[in-house]
Amino acid sequence: MVSDSYRVDVVKLGQWDWAPGFEMFWMDPNAPDEPLALVGVVIRGGGKTVMVNAGPNPGYLPTMNERWSAFDPRHQLRVADDQRLEAALGSLDLTLDDVDLVIATPFQAYATGNLLRFPRAEIGLSRRGWIDFHAPRWREHPHDFRPFCIPDDVLAGLVTDAWPRVRLLEDEAEMLPGLSVFWTGGHHRSSLAVKVQTTQGNVIASDSFFRYENVEQNRPLGINESLEEVLVAYDRIRREAEILIPLYDPRVFQRHPGGRVA
Repeated sequence: MVSDSYRVDVVKLGQWDWAPGFEMFWMDPNAPDEPLALVGVVIRGGGKTVMVNAGPNPGYLPTMNERWSAFDPRHQLRVADDQRLEAALGSLDLTLDDVDLVIATPFQAYATGNLLRFPRAEIGLSRRGWIDFHAPRWREHPHDFRPFCIPDDVLAGLVTDAWPRVRLLEDEAEMLPGLSVFWTGGHHRSSLAVKVQTTQGNVIASDSFFRYENVEQNRPLGINESLEEVLVAYDRIRREAEILIPLYDPRVFQRHPGGRVA
């Protein structure tokens, strides 16, 4: 396969109408409150279809939003009918059965909730994140409420029927020729960057930056677990990427009308 033959599209899998500025930009008292988008990435080439994040299970949304409302009732994830997983894939003339590999980053229910919906896809998960999930240093963690990382029904499936399809990814892993992942941390222990070679250069998508400015202006993510990890990741991403996909920035769909990235 020619490594630069990948096509990259983005699909919207939901949105938060409000999020606090300090969640996006570390220690910035003037950062405005803004909406977030839940961005899924679809990569096609060489006869393979790969999806980065699969969105939340709609049935789990009330549970997620109830917990978020304790933080602020404005912070609610909404998924319109055309943003549900099957509809989003359908907008690209794809079905669940067409997906060969799905990569989840980070381990949060809005990224992991639909992993079992793919009948034959391999499931790519950070090995470091997987170990931390099962053997955390702190059982009570302010940023990782266990049922919100991998919902119980999804976890049960991953370690039983779906286990033969689970790929635990090293910190540097080639998924396919021209398609690789590297561990970033920063946002969560399970956070990855997905790097894709295209005719327009390298595309890098990650949850370690919420906004373009995080990387482009080196403004660290507000909701980070390690400033050092964030800065190291941003330095590498600036060096290696021609095109950025922040997995929560609504402007992704403005920069790439119709969702076509490369």
